[in-house]
Amino acid sequence: MATTYILGQFRFDPKAATLFRGAEPVGLGHRAVALLRVLVERPGILVSKEALIEAAWPDLTVEESNLTVQISALRRVFGEEPGGERWIETLPRRGYRFVGPVNIEEEGAIIAAPKVSGVLTAAVAPSLTPPNQPSIAVLPFANMSADPEQEYFSDGISEDIITELSRFRSLFVIARNSSFQYKGKNVDVREVGRELGVQYVVEGSVRKMANQVRISSQLIDTVSGNHLWSERYDRALDDIFAVQDEVLHSIVARLERRLASSIAAQARRKPTERLVAYDCVLQARQYLATYSTEAAEPLIRRAIDLDPNYAAAYTALALVFLVKFYFDSQLSRLEESLKLAQKAVALDPNDATCLSALGRIHIYRREFDEAGLFLERALALNPSDTDTIATHAHWLSRVGRHEEALASLERVLLRDPFPPSWYSEVRSVPLLALKRYEEAIDAAKRKDQLSHWTYAYLAACYAHLGRMDEARTSAARVLQMRPDFTIHINMLSEPFKNPADSEHEAEGLRKAGLPE
Repeated sequence: MATTYILGQFRFDPKAATLFRGAEPVGLGHRAVALLRVLVERPGILVSKEALIEAAWPDLTVEESNLTVQISALRRVFGEEPGGERWIETLPRRGYRFVGPVNIEEEGAIIAAPKVSGVLTAAVAPSLTPPNQPSIAVLPFANMSADPEQEYFSDGISEDIITELSRFRSLFVIARNSSFQYKGKNVDVREVGRELGVQYVVEGSVRKMANQVRISSQLIDTVSGNHLWSERYDRALDDIFAVQDEVLHSIVARLERRLASSIAAQARRKPTERLVAYDCVLQARQYLATYSTEAAEPLIRRAIDLDPNYAAAYTALALVFLVKFYFDSQLSRLEESLKLAQKAVALDPNDATCLSALGRIHIYRREFDEAGLFLERALALNPSDTDTIATHAHWLSRVGRHEEALASLERVLLRDPFPPSWYSEVRSVPLLALKRYEEAIDAAKRKDQLSHWTYAYLAACYAHLGRMDEARTSAARVLQMRPDFTIHINMLSEPFKNPADSEHEAEGLRKAGLPE
């Protein structure tokens, strides 16, 4: 029985070893065709580099770069369809998987249409093995309020519980971005356990009504599906932090036989006495995630007015100014960001998020030693926070420790199998420095919002590869998005400790035709 794979506007006939665009065959070499066959036959499933090399180069010993070249060729072809260049996903150091649309046709009839997307579904996600320590994922609490705009509040409750659990060294906590992949979905916790590699899941809901809040939560064993604990809390909104304390300690109490004895003694710090200030920061976080500083800033300033000693608010405002600097390169933004972050750390010297933000700011000030000190302190306080780990990896690359940076980002994937897209841009930095240009291009393109900095990375990589048409196209996008862009501005906002790393990037930008 003849089987054909329908891939968007493309059709792949494995028997004829040919990919068609409509009725026209696409000119692909037999190596690329062999790789495509293996990938589409296992949609959404990780295929190791070794298996792919064996399929395309049987009985031959070849460099891994040969595999990268063929994957890039396939991506260029699929890139003719919007988003098609992302149909083949890279799993760093592990292999690739096909996450584009796949319909299976046999004898002219479509008999299967497995749902595959850039975000893995339960049907295709690989199973992860739980680590040798208690592991837990906090799923996004459902917003049961009548107002859908209160979603940020239920999300904020979930995030705070994740953050507090992450403080416990003996507990393996899945990062927010991965657990939030299940937001709004009816899920089987046993499937979640297999996909995220965790033994326990926390589920819950939040109903906010006037000055009252009801939080329901439950702790579930993902192996047996048994509910280990459940509770409902009805409180005045002013008691919200006490409710979060109770939820946290109830979870820990169920796990304490599996945790170090010190965990049970740790208590949650109340971040602010003023609930409205907390609410403002929760809303601002949502805007900062999309770089909407105009919307985030007034909310944060209101939080500071309400509670002048609220460290998290000063950190959020420091990040507002850092984002502004990132897009306009005005040094005054960086100075203001530094002052705000220093104030946050002075108010709460043991808050890992505050320390991480201050470390990040020191990177852009080229104060690399200070940056390392603050980031390492943040990691010591909260070794499970993936944003801090990723920021530390960014610092490692900026000081020339590129292989260590990549290894650190790979470890992030254990805690965050579905990381936020800005991690991809962080990963493109050491890859460009290591002259692994194809991988750097792939990483940069995975960012959800491609900024002028992203296109600058792409321009440099394409230029170093000699792909000058693509380099010039990317360079034109840089200047379209930021007409005042120069290589000098790039070096100002993309600092390296090692002059050779800076010059290597600048050389690629020059080749692409960007001005000095």
